[in-house]
Amino acid sequence: MADMVTGDDVKLLRRQYPGAAIVCYVNTSAETKAECDVCCTSSNAVKIVRALKEKQIVFLPDKNLGSFVAKQVPEKEVILYDGFCYTHNKIRMDEVDEVMNAHPDAKLAVHPECQSELVERSDFAGSTAQIIEYCSNSVDEKFIIGTEMGILYELKKRNPKKTFYILSPRFVCPNMKYTRLSSVYEALKKRRYEMEVDEDIRIRAIKSLDRMIEITQQN
Repeated sequence: MADMVTGDDVKLLRRQYPGAAIVCYVNTSAETKAECDVCCTSSNAVKIVRALKEKQIVFLPDKNLGSFVAKQVPEKEVILYDGFCYTHNKIRMDEVDEVMNAHPDAKLAVHPECQSELVERSDFAGSTAQIIEYCSNSVDEKFIIGTEMGILYELKKRNPKKTFYILSPRFVCPNMKYTRLSSVYEALKKRRYEMEVDEDIRIRAIKSLDRMIEITQQN
């Protein structure tokens, strides 16, 4: 997803929508963040957009998360960039029908990176942390989970008496699976894989992150 939008793309959008605030999902490069007004996560995206004084918002790169936000903040005009998460966007509605028919007594909880049709059909839509909280606090005992299957470990750990079904066996993010505990161990032990960012980009990119933190800390 991060590779779908560049700093130059944001500059073009800035010229097209000069009065808009440009909000970038955290899954973007430092170069992209450097050209945006504020960053967001899937947990705080709605709060960030709602708090901005601008009535016109350019949301990038995830059009599905942006669409979810737009429906929660109808007083704003949210312009969507045509990007998406490969893992969440590829799930088909016939897969949803099959799993829901197999488990009619289970609640459907999905990530807003899923396509709008799926999000609208769900019982709950939210970030990974919000899905875990929803399932943990719910009186229901069975859940169909619509996000990367790595979430199942924490869900089962916190809720050993509840039952969880993954919405699709294709809910596996190959990029997330690149990193293992052994990868973290080797990086710390050998102090390698250092990431270097141009100082000008770093300074400008951190402003969008600082503004996100500032907004999220407001009541």
